[in-house]
Amino acid sequence: MTSTGHPLAGHDAQPRARLLELIGAIEPWDDLERTHLMTATQWIAGGAPVYRVRKPDVPAMHLVSYFVVLDDTSGHLLLVAHRKAGLWLPAGGHVEPEEDPWATVVRECREELGIQATASPITGELPLFLTVTETRGQGAHTDVSLWYLLNADADTIASYDQEEFTAIRWLTAEQVLEESDELLDPHMHRFTHKLQHASAHSR
Repeated sequence: MTSTGHPLAGHDAQPRARLLELIGAIEPWDDLERTHLMTATQWIAGGAPVYRVRKPDVPAMHLVSYFVVLDDTSGHLLLVAHRKAGLWLPAGGHVEPEEDPWATVVRECREELGIQATASPITGELPLFLTVTETRGQGAHTDVSLWYLLNADADTIASYDQEEFTAIRWLTAEQVLEESDELLDPHMHRFTHKLQHASAHSR
């Protein structure tokens, strides 16, 4: 059979179409997110490899699912001290080949925090935010990250993956915004502002 050459005509057409659908549904928070959404859309639609197949940087640009856990009762967010990154980050992981990004959240939530992923009513099983970030250190690469929002009571997380994290912390949105950018994912403050806005408009 002769190939059409169309980037969405191959064996991975359905996962790519799903990714484009997810990204297209994200309302940009600011000009930077608008730029990141355009970059991600062009990257996926263009047929480039999007899933990491070898640690840490093959291909050099690949897809990640972050999930921010929110305790609705206290209003606290969970951040984890990531061993390799040396930063306080949301939990999450790399999307496996042709895996739905929400399935990544479910898998990683169970592996890293030992709980079942419960989607926030603010977002459901859809990402709230997207970022394109160049990582630092050895094996530097670019993460295209979909940020999901989960709900969990803080006292249900009794343990965590100590191979991945050295500690976990629960912070209010205000406390997150008081933290230095140097200690966090570079887009954490922007995500927190978008979350505050989304939370206020969901009431």
